[in-house]
Amino acid sequence: MIVVPVKEGENIEKALKKFKRKFEKTGIVKELRSRQQFDKPSVVKRLKKEHAVYVQKLQQVED
Repeated sequence: MIVVPVKEGENIEKALKKFKRKFEKTGIVKELRSRQQFDKPSVVKRLKKEHAVYVQKLQQVED
């Protein structure tokens, strides 16, 4: 359960913004979207490998 303590006199928009950030970090929406369709394990593995290569290239360019 996500709990966002609201301080005395704090703006409600600010509290909503905190809630949205915490909710996004939990990854619930991302997981629900991934469960809407089935991906073969081989496809998932290939996508993870491609992402790892992409991240590694970014890190090499950064150094």
